[in-house]
Amino acid sequence: MDDRPELPLAQLHAFAVLAEELHFGRAAVRLGIAQPPLSQQIRRLEEKVGYPLFTREPGRVALTPAGEELLPAARQALALIAKGVAAAREAGSGRAGRLRIGFAASLALTVLPDLLRRFRADFPAVRLDIREMTSAPQLSALRAGMIDIGLLREPPTGDADLCFRTVLTEPFVAVVPAGHPLAGQRTVRIEQLAELPFVLLPREVGPPLYDQITALCADAGFTPRVVQNAVEWQTVCALVGTGLGVSLAPASVRRIRLGGVAFRGIDPGAAARVRTRVAVAWRRDDANPVVSNLLAILGQGPESGT
Repeated sequence: MDDRPELPLAQLHAFAVLAEELHFGRAAVRLGIAQPPLSQQIRRLEEKVGYPLFTREPGRVALTPAGEELLPAARQALALIAKGVAAAREAGSGRAGRLRIGFAASLALTVLPDLLRRFRADFPAVRLDIREMTSAPQLSALRAGMIDIGLLREPPTGDADLCFRTVLTEPFVAVVPAGHPLAGQRTVRIEQLAELPFVLLPREVGPPLYDQITALCADAGFTPRVVQNAVEWQTVCALVGTGLGVSLAPASVRRIRLGGVAFRGIDPGAAARVRTRVAVAWRRDDANPVVSNLLAILGQGPESGT
């Protein structure tokens, strides 16, 4: 790639090289041009300055007082341009810039830590802005351009503005108080929860996930009696631990270390095969190369969406 600046920077570049070499032949070799074009560039620059920049005598080239005054400024300008070009290339390749990521809190227990470690290892100059958000607000923030990437559960389908890719699937578990008789079982049948109060995320923070949980209950012949809502799974589990009710949650919540709570697998059957999806989301028209780099780390390109 040719890094030589175009006019008028080419004239400053030629001037700075000649000032270092003080020899037209050697300067021309360094610049990769013949001597006549070099002489022409120096003359054009001298015409702009209005004074000679070099004295030219047989076998000797030297800076004039005007040339000595111009040299520090020329070097500073060339260094500034070189720095700007390097920064532009870093940004253009996605190796610099900013990436705003929204994530559902429970994903701090699964995909998020490893993803961030790998991304920072490969792209240390990118500034990361990490925001904890439930799924529905992530979708709104993506459409509004407030975040660049979302990590959420149960993405919608047929979205005209956003793309989604599944990065993880996991089963559901029953969340029960540690002192409840169901905690003594190895697995739980969903119908055993039918008469118990439920603690759940409100539907508005994640409609597809809420609907998936209520569909599991409907398949078992009941509608969950929700006595308390909480917007984060950690809070749901904490409230279950107080004896307020039970819940159905993604299996990764078992990594939440809370006293008074027991997590039990779903008894084998159709319900046990139901899994919740974790997806990465981004704007369909987003051309930010930093976004493409994160998607590549996830092992999935941005070429299509659900």
